[in-house]
Amino acid sequence: MSESPAQARIERDGALLRLRLARPKANLVDAAMIGALHGALIEYRRTTTLRGVLLEAEGSHFSFGASVEEHLPEQCAKMLGSLHALIVGMLEFPAPILVAVRGQCLGGGLEVALAGGPIFAAPNAQFGQPEIKLGVFAPAASVLLPYRVSQPVAESLLLTGRSIDAAEAAASGLVQAVAQDPEAAALEWFEQHLQGRSAAALACALAASRGQMLRDVRKRLAEVEQLYLERLMRTHDANEGLSAFLAKRQPVWTHN
Repeated sequence: MSESPAQARIERDGALLRLRLARPKANLVDAAMIGALHGALIEYRRTTTLRGVLLEAEGSHFSFGASVEEHLPEQCAKMLGSLHALIVGMLEFPAPILVAVRGQCLGGGLEVALAGGPIFAAPNAQFGQPEIKLGVFAPAASVLLPYRVSQPVAESLLLTGRSIDAAEAAASGLVQAVAQDPEAAALEWFEQHLQGRSAAALACALAASRGQMLRDVRKRLAEVEQLYLERLMRTHDANEGLSAFLAKRQPVWTHN
């Protein structure tokens, strides 16, 4: 097992940052993973030669999602705050973040992927926000999904908790391309479209294109975080769903 839950290294004479989730098989987006990813982005954001980031994962799956234990009432405020700070840090990063996905990309794992740029998926990739099955909802995905897919598709994923395969994800616009080797496909796209560009120009282009989006995402993340903590987590069903999942039993809903 890696010492850090995320590994980072610079390649191609400073043009590319490889950032890897390194706690397979689940690659849980827990406090340690969030801290490692955010720390790496802070460390390398002033590397002025960067033209791109490749976010990938060790093992057969990108991520099974967030730690359910950290969603319990005594920890969820801290968890949400740190995850949302990571997402804003990704959206503000001065180089495009390409994402390569194999296997499951669920819950908090998909929320992290959504904060990147183009997603390259293996044919076996599965994307979903299953939080509603636990009596909760996905705050960051509620904000980010409508930027990547249509509102009806976003609501379908958020309200049903269903997963979609790579083909459906590509058809919806969530995925840029489906490839047997998504890391190689992402690197080829980087070489073709980013490596020969000016890092300064790319940073300015990102800031220009995301200005209004970033303002909206910051505002909306604060709103959904408040909704989650002050309304949802005061319901019986949210606490019942999380407890039932951890106890490996069926939840008993009271609808309040």
